[in-house]
Order: sequence, then structure tokens, then C-alpha cells
Amino acid sequence: MKNMKKYLCVMLSLVMVLSLGAAAFADDEISTVVPGKLTVATSPDFAPYEFYAVTDGKPQLAGFDMALAQYIADYIGLELEVIPMDFDGVLNELASGNVDIGLAGLSPDPKRMEAMDFSDVYYQGGQSFVTVQSKKDQFASLDDTNKAELSIGAQNGSIQMDLANEFSSEADIVALVKVTDIITELLAGKLDGAYIETAVAENYAKNYPDLAVVLEVPYDTEGSAVGVSKGNEALLAKINEAVAAALADGSMDAFVAEANELSTGEVYEGLLENMEADADSAA
Repeated sequence: MKNMKKYLCVMLSLVMVLSLGAAAFADDEISTVVPGKLTVATSPDFAPYEFYAVTDGKPQLAGFDMALAQYIADYIGLELEVIPMDFDGVLNELASGNVDIGLAGLSPDPKRMEAMDFSDVYYQGGQSFVTVQSKKDQFASLDDTNKAELSIGAQNGSIQMDLANEFSSEADIVALVKVTDIITELLAGKLDGAYIETAVAENYAKNYPDLAVVLEVPYDTEGSAVGVSKGNEALLAKINEAVAAALADGSMDAFVAEANELSTGEVYEGLLENMEADADSAA
């Protein structure tokens, strides 16, 4: 009987250890919105980060964010599902936990950290003030952007909007949904200038020679990171592993180079359901 009690105690202890081990393992398992899929929100109006490359009239989602999304999904062993939407929709869907991650040139701003987590930075960028060639001499410094008679554009919900309000608070700040809208308004003379992420601004300047990237804008949190649904620590850890691998093996450099090359060809920036309407208005 004594040996039986000792046996039962040993077995009970073993069961408890195995149970605790199983619980720890379960905590380490990655959970996603849709099991087996990595659901990614993006705003495809931000070349070379994300945009549509058009070949023979057929648009294909492209950009180094999209290449990184596929790399991360493959690294973790998940099927990739990308959901294009407006930029403020990316922020809202992430904050609501309706998607797993957001890849849209997101800067890990402290205010955003209240609504989402961020991976390590995968791309070091910057911020710029952009105008047209005929007006570039008007802007020798950021102080020159802070005048009541000026109309200054920025994307709604973006870091650039915060910068516009910080450095050009006296101006008429115009919030637009897409960066393409900002470029259109600049070229049409409806805006005097705009705040745009540097890589994006330089990409547009290559395609539209009338644009001028005139000022570097100071910003403490330069760089882009993956936005991750709040509290999904196991997924965040795996994404950081994937980002580190992409940087270490040269994949990220290749993604950026390919995106820059593709973005000099025929592209569409915006949601596909608006493509036909945008083409008609351009005509």
C-alpha cells in the first residue's frame, strides 16, 4: 500500500509537469485571425513600399512591403492573404484586431503603440517636404512652410500629417486619403507643398520631374516596422525573427531594389475598384 501511494504521488507529479509543459507549449503557438493564414492589411498607394505594377493592362500587387509580407509568411509557414485598403483603414483594422499585421510603411510612433505592437525596424527611411520646381526657391527652411497663405498637404492619419501640424501649423493643412491625391493636387497647383515619406517622395520625383524634394524633415522615429495586432507576442517574436533573417541574408536589399525598378514602369496606386474611374478622370 505504501509503495502504491508513492507510485500514485510520482504519477500525479508527472501529470502535473506534463500539463504545465503542454500549457507552455500552447502559449508559444502562433494564433492568427484565420488559422493557417497571415492576414495583412496594406494601402497600395505608397510606391515603392506597396503599389500595383501594371503589365499588359493587368495590375499586380508589388513593392518591398509586399515582398517582405510573403517572406514572413513563408518563414512562419503560413498562407499569405493581403487585404488592400485606405491607409487609415490599415490603422483601424489593426487596432480592432481584424488583421494579423499591417505593412504600409508604418513608423513605430509612440501614439500608435497604444493600439498595436511593432516589429523591429526593417527599413530606414526619412521624411521630406515636397513642392513643385517653380516654387522650390520659396522654401529654404521649414519656417517658410509655416505661413497662413500656404496650402500644405499630408496623408490622412499618417506621420506626415503630424509633421504638417508641427512645422506648418499656421498654414492651411489639407488632409487627403491617398499620396497619389497629394501628388495630383501639387501638380495642379492646388497645394503649395506637402509632407511625404522620403523614399516615396523621391520615387514620385523620378516619375514626375516637375516635383522637387526640397527639405529634410526631422523626425525622431525614422524607419518602417511591421504593425502587429496588439498582444500577439508569439506572432511578434516570429516576425522579428523573419525580419532579422531578411536583413541578414540580403533579401530586404533585393526587395527594395526590385520595387524601385518596378515603380519606374507602369504603375497604379490606389484601390483596384477605383482604377477604372481614375483612368477615366485622367483621360
